[in-house]
Amino acid sequence: MAAPLQHKVLLTEDEMPTRWYNVLHDLPTPPPPVLHPGTGQPVGPDDLAPLFPMDLILQEVSGEQYVDIPEEVLDVYRLWRPSPLFRAHRLEQALGTPARIYYKYEGVSPAGSHKPNTAVPQAFYNLKAGIRKLTTETGAGQWGTALAFACAQFGMECEVWQVRASYDQKPYRRMMIETFGGRVHPSPSDLTNAGRAILAEHPDSTGSLGIAISEAVEVAAQNADTNYALGSVLNHVLLHQTIIGEEALLQLAKVGETPDLLVGCTGGGSNFGGLAFPFLREKWAGRMSPVVRAVEPAACPSLTQGTYAYDFGDTAGMTPLMKMHTLGHDFIPDPIHAGGLRYHGMSPLISHLYEEGELEAIAKTQSECFAAGVLFARTEGNVPAPEPTHALAAAIEEALRCKESGEEKVILTALCGHGHLDLPAYDAYLSGAMSDREWTDADQAAVAEALTKLPAVSQ
Repeated sequence: MAAPLQHKVLLTEDEMPTRWYNVLHDLPTPPPPVLHPGTGQPVGPDDLAPLFPMDLILQEVSGEQYVDIPEEVLDVYRLWRPSPLFRAHRLEQALGTPARIYYKYEGVSPAGSHKPNTAVPQAFYNLKAGIRKLTTETGAGQWGTALAFACAQFGMECEVWQVRASYDQKPYRRMMIETFGGRVHPSPSDLTNAGRAILAEHPDSTGSLGIAISEAVEVAAQNADTNYALGSVLNHVLLHQTIIGEEALLQLAKVGETPDLLVGCTGGGSNFGGLAFPFLREKWAGRMSPVVRAVEPAACPSLTQGTYAYDFGDTAGMTPLMKMHTLGHDFIPDPIHAGGLRYHGMSPLISHLYEEGELEAIAKTQSECFAAGVLFARTEGNVPAPEPTHALAAAIEEALRCKESGEEKVILTALCGHGHLDLPAYDAYLSGAMSDREWTDADQAAVAEALTKLPAVSQ
């Protein structure tokens, strides 16, 4: 009898990393600064203090290579971490590929995604600073769920503005947020000046992450005991997510593998950065040489077709200006099912790495992605969230190239969440009701128009 296949690589609790990795320390060139929209000068800690506690502000700008994870955060992490690394033997067999496909599975967290990796420390640092309530936005609902869970761990309140399209498409996410103790509003709402302004002009608006951010930021800025928490894009968020890549490095070492291709889905960039940054460190140190590939929706292609420029992180223009790949802060996305990837901008760190040629980027239509998700579910027995199906589609594409060429590549991706609450999207795909939306010249013209409205800063 043949020896059983090794499907799963585990770490013990004692092997879980106790530090986050800060890619800023090792960047070949420093990224452009974040600017104050009024002065055009780099922002300082005092500019960010109305929204974030000082511990997170210092992490945002720190040059230290590693940041120790507080014991209180590790204690919550131990509810699900270390997360497993799987080899997708059955998917490989179905594809007939010599490639070896590994995926880091973050759907084992209480929220069902990678988002608690940063929600928990954000709640902890805010509580330490005397904050009793956090506000935030959410698209598909994974970030809102994670922050509600994290706030519950530390006895804090949580208020969430969910993009209207996802609020309507994914009622179970709202229910899950409420079960964890959070309050949820569809965005745009009539509870904020930002929301009311949008509704006055577009009463039937399906919303956007940019609008929801404006609403959450507005409420946080008006209350001394309330701060804002962001689930992606910012440096400290991607820092917290690097526990994914640090664990994956240890797990691959256990089976004597190094990746030839690392592929991840990108919306704001936290899941992708969390997986990729530790591997980029190893690449820069000459210890491995993976190709690093970001995959985004064709309907919201900020990296592949957006403009690299200073832009607001929100629709109302309440945030500092960040240099990033952007579709324009006025962008209202098509209500595709991958709600977590419908953001107009990309993490400044990932945008900078892309500009420097340290990573590649491609875009996929949602039909191709859901086809990959269905194949993955039928072979590996795990229904992925719509977001990571983008990475799976790219991994399958590469594995089929290996089938043609005979190359035995090692492919690594992150399955950043399960799709148990996204089954209506799968139903739309399986019933033939799903349509694809791609970027057009008219969309690009709208970006140019939006960027002309910005304060005059050097691009």
